[in-house]
Amino acid sequence: QVQVAESGGGLVQAGGSLRLSCTASGLTFDDYAMGWFRQAPGKEREGVSCITRRGHSTYEARFSISRDPAKNKVYLQISSLKPEDTAMYYCAATLLDLCTLQSEAYTYWGQGTQVTVSS
Repeated sequence: QVQVAESGGGLVQAGGSLRLSCTASGLTFDDYAMGWFRQAPGKEREGVSCITRRGHSTYEARFSISRDPAKNKVYLQISSLKPEDTAMYYCAATLLDLCTLQSEAYTYWGQGTQVTVSS
């Protein structure tokens, strides 16, 4: 059974940083590209960052994604947090070997971890 589980969310002050973790089990981790998405209350889900099987990723100044194949984990480092970053953050896995922020491309999803940024 495939499971994707996020952790590391919490309440943080604006300007701070967080590292979110995602653990994928029940699948061959090296076969999957991974993505991070977020959804704020009343808004649509949006892609934040993604990383291919070999570690090629999107670049955003405040969002840094990485993966550790030995641990079946993918991480999202968020820096200079802003109140508008407040959202539920989701990790997802796709067999497509590409970095995409299209949620439809992803097969397996976690339950999310809440990030709340106070001003």
